[in-house]
Parts: sequence; structure tokens; C-alpha cells
Amino acid sequence: MDTNHVGLFLQFRENANEKNACEMSAYMRDMFPFLGIKKPDRAALQKDFLKAAKKANSIDWAFVNECWTLEREFQYLALDYLRVMQPLLTPDDIPRLRKLAVTKSWWDTVDFIDSLVGDIALRFPEVNTVIIEWSTDENIWLRRIAIDHQLQRKTKTDTALLEQVILNNLGQKEFFINKAIGWALREYSKVNRTWVSDFVNQHRSQLAPLSIREASKYL
Repeated sequence: MDTNHVGLFLQFRENANEKNACEMSAYMRDMFPFLGIKKPDRAALQKDFLKAAKKANSIDWAFVNECWTLEREFQYLALDYLRVMQPLLTPDDIPRLRKLAVTKSWWDTVDFIDSLVGDIALRFPEVNTVIIEWSTDENIWLRRIAIDHQLQRKTKTDTALLEQVILNNLGQKEFFINKAIGWALREYSKVNRTWVSDFVNQHRSQLAPLSIREASKYL
């Protein structure tokens, strides 16, 4: 990618809003600095940049990594960039996505990354071995990705894999893990209520109440 992202970076900074920045940072528990650019405005600013970027035949990871060193809106920009470049992502990019997931981690970026990882794993099933490894990692965000990376698959869901990654995370007190379990089961129940109902009934004593509540929404 050429230096046209420098102009976009300047536009981002020119559109900073201190009041919005304080509110947005507070919403994220003051863990990250924000410029204060709300999503619709950010989308308008980056639209032409992403349209041009999509024409490239390779992913500019230096650009992505630079975005990860700046304010939170730049991480959102990097993820939107990776979304338009998604067809080019391969298993070779999994370590890079892992680094993003464990750096400046919170649900807003991690839940975006899990869909990118999920798309790679669907196209390259060999990635499932990494998913299983992540499901027992000490980092809760990697475990969350492992649990939820199949959210959009519907009938293409690998139920054996879904079962394994959930079983690897039963008995957790971590909110983001128990929420992820419930979310994964809830989404799959939209296409296979029987499987989810049987799973919940079989493991009810080990599932957190939050997971059961989320999983049972459509049962």
C-alpha cells in the first residue's frame, strides 16, 4: 500500500471530538484512548480508502500493525480493512491475527477478529487444530474466539468442533467465556434446536446459568 493512508490518518485527527472521545473511552472502561469519531463519520472518512485498498493483491500488515499502536478508531479502521481484504487471508495470517487479538484486547476488536479467523478456518479446515489449542489457552480472548468463530456458519457448523471447544471451557467463572458459550449455542439453535437442546440438557450441571440462559433463547 502506498502512503495514501497518511492522508486518511490526518483526516481522522482533523475530525477528532474531545467530548465524544471522553464518552467513548468511558464506555470502554477507559482502557483505550479515542479520537471521538463515531462509526458513521468514520465509515464516511475511510470509504474511499477501503475501496482503493480492495484492489490490491496482498495485505499490508505494516499498515495494520501501525493502526494497532494508535487510538481506538485506528484499530477499527484496520479491522474494516482486513474485512475487505478477507478473501486474501490464509492460515499463514493466523499468527498475525492472534497477535492482534491479544494486544489491546476487548470484546469490540476480539469479536471482529473471531469472524476473520472463522472465515479462514472454514476455507482451510487445517486451522481447526489451532482453534482447539486456543480453546485451552490461558488468554481468555483466544478462548472466546475458539468458541465463537463459527457463529455465522449455520448449517456449515462443525458440531464436533463446537462441542469440543465448549467442553474445554466448562466450569469457568469468566463472564466473557460463559457469554461466548451461550452465544455460540444460541446461534446454532437457529438451525438445529435439537442438537443444542440435547447439549444443554446433557451438560446442564456444568454450564453456567448465563450460558444456559443465552443458549435457551430460541429453544
